[in-house]
Amino acid sequence: MRQFRSLSFGLAALLATLPVLSGGAVWAEDAASAPKDVTLPAITVSAARMVHLRDRVVASGLVAPVETVLVQPLIEGQPIETLNADVGDTVSAGQVLAKLSDSTLLLQESQFEASLATAQAQVAQAEAQLLEAKAKADDAKRINERTAALRAQGSASQAAADTASANAVAAQAGVTVAVQMLEAAKAQVKVVQAQIENLDLELTRTEVVAPVGGTVVERNAMVGAIASAAGDPMFTLVRDGELELRADVAERLVAKLQPGQPATLRAVGLSEPLSGTIRLVDPVIDTGTRLGRARITVDRNDAVRQGMFMDADILVAERDTLAIPVTAVGAAASGATVMKVTDGVVSRVPVQLGIREDGLVEVVSGLNEGDLVVTKAASFVRDGDHIKPVPETVGTN
Repeated sequence: MRQFRSLSFGLAALLATLPVLSGGAVWAEDAASAPKDVTLPAITVSAARMVHLRDRVVASGLVAPVETVLVQPLIEGQPIETLNADVGDTVSAGQVLAKLSDSTLLLQESQFEASLATAQAQVAQAEAQLLEAKAKADDAKRINERTAALRAQGSASQAAADTASANAVAAQAGVTVAVQMLEAAKAQVKVVQAQIENLDLELTRTEVVAPVGGTVVERNAMVGAIASAAGDPMFTLVRDGELELRADVAERLVAKLQPGQPATLRAVGLSEPLSGTIRLVDPVIDTGTRLGRARITVDRNDAVRQGMFMDADILVAERDTLAIPVTAVGAAASGATVMKVTDGVVSRVPVQLGIREDGLVEVVSGLNEGDLVVTKAASFVRDGDHIKPVPETVGTN
């Protein structure tokens, strides 16, 4: 009974200390309007800071020649006598790669030279005939003129005059025939000379030469085979030995690529990365794979081989810019947002983003340097919440 009285007395004393508002409102409503630090949730925040970011596009593909040159024989039907180049050789423009047999062509050349001598003799004969025809024509003309004069004086008969006139006409016709025969003989000489020149050209083409300097990557020619342009090329060259990486790029990233952008190239077996530069970006997208293609020149062609698979890290842009952790970015119907913290109060702020690298993302607009944001957008905080900010430990970028 004594214990019950003590408990009642203590409860009465506690109730006497509780403040009561006019109208009967309880003190708890005032207490809720001013949260105390000890009751606020501790939330990790990060400061928007200036860092150096790089925008990169990762691609991969196979190494291929910048330009492939096929070497075919310029004459056909001749057997291959010698081969002077093999796969892997570096050749210069005009260098003899193979030699075709020229025995048949040399025989034809001898025949043409004999034909030329005959044609030239016919020209000389036609010239002599022309001189003879002209002499006869001149003589017939003089006789015709004398006979016509005598006929006018009555000293020659009409028959003699007619005969002299006919002889003059015939002699002049003989000159015309002789001229034509001479022209025909000269034309025959030109024909044979053209045949000889063509044969000389074919003789020079029995040497299969490299049209450009480069590296021999394939040889299909064999000694004894008959040269023909209808089959596989005799040699395949890589012009100037230049190779490039034909890197496949996702369709959404192709628009970022431009000629001249640097790239870092890696491949299995290389002790260190190689450097390269985008030479061109193909203007079409593959309709089957939905991939674009960038052609990247390799600065060290001696370190790579045709057909090698390589990865490319293409540097699209780099700059010092304002950045926050990627995890701080949330999504809303209007776009990207962050939970900005000002004096311990959270507010949702829309932002425009840019480059992303190593867990950081560029903030183009929406924040200033030093602004605090909730590090993890998925944290259970809402617009207007009061929190206890806990700075994130940031390493050096």
